[in-house]
Amino acid sequence: MKEVIISTEAVNSYGSRVLTDGIDLSQYERNPVLLWMHRRSWEPGAMPIGKVENLRIEDGKLIGTPVFDQNDDFAKRIESKWENGYLRMASAGLEPIETTPDPALVLPGQTRETVTRSKLVEVSIVDIGGNDEALQLYGQEGKLLKLAAGEDSPGLPLLQERKKADPEPAITGEGEENNNPKINLTKMTKEQLALLGLPETATEEQATAALNLMKGRADNAEQIQLAAVTQAVDQAVAERRILAEQRDHFIKLGKSAGVQMLRDTLSTMRPQQKPGEVINLGKQSAPGTGEAPKTYTKLSEVPEAERLELRKNNPGEYMRLFKEEYGMECPKLED
Repeated sequence: MKEVIISTEAVNSYGSRVLTDGIDLSQYERNPVLLWMHRRSWEPGAMPIGKVENLRIEDGKLIGTPVFDQNDDFAKRIESKWENGYLRMASAGLEPIETTPDPALVLPGQTRETVTRSKLVEVSIVDIGGNDEALQLYGQEGKLLKLAAGEDSPGLPLLQERKKADPEPAITGEGEENNNPKINLTKMTKEQLALLGLPETATEEQATAALNLMKGRADNAEQIQLAAVTQAVDQAVAERRILAEQRDHFIKLGKSAGVQMLRDTLSTMRPQQKPGEVINLGKQSAPGTGEAPKTYTKLSEVPEAERLELRKNNPGEYMRLFKEEYGMECPKLED
């Protein structure tokens, strides 16, 4: 079984960071649940997929070993991808208890206070590291903590600008350095800051962090869409709706038109049949030709309206039914 790093002290996708030594493991160790993508009990069908063993803190990192539930088919599927290297990331679900704006603890790119004390609620296997799910924080009553860029929260406050004891520096001339941390509004307008979810007093570091967060979300959404498109195309190949040689073409179609349009298009394509599936089918019983032809045992069973057509178009069948009806050969049929 493979060990995994669950949490570090690096700046996370919330613009904060968590001190590993301040993580309280005592409650979690009594119920060391392992989840999939931080899905909790209030989400339909969400159940633990296993547990974490050998949980410990080493060199500023939270480390543990995922153990998967062998009686859960979904958990065994995740375990297969984990053991074969298709999934490699785990993530801590933490509840912040104490934070601080102490500048000595702030790292480059950090926009929120440092979490000095927290409680480990759960550990999850996740598909993509570095996105909003790579670290999940919980607020009051155990609900997920969702923070937009620049949005304040009592559980994880934004870093405030430090008050300046010195007067504002004079406007610098050409070639002189300007150390004012406020953004030059001739370069970034108030409307642009609002679109980033930042106040007018935002610093350049906060704007950069918000832009990096926005880019990360866009990259993540693109990866998720590509995965959905690829899955839809591979399923269509497996169902023989399209040929394997057409896979790349339909993936490009899905990336440009969207996964829903791709699925709608593929659903209109009928699965191709192998020659062996149709070689013994007659013309009337082949797929798409309607109901199978009716059969009769004697002439009197044929509706009167059909007898003339049968006599004209299928004289051999007419003569067979005549013999079955009367016990003698049918006279030669005249046109």
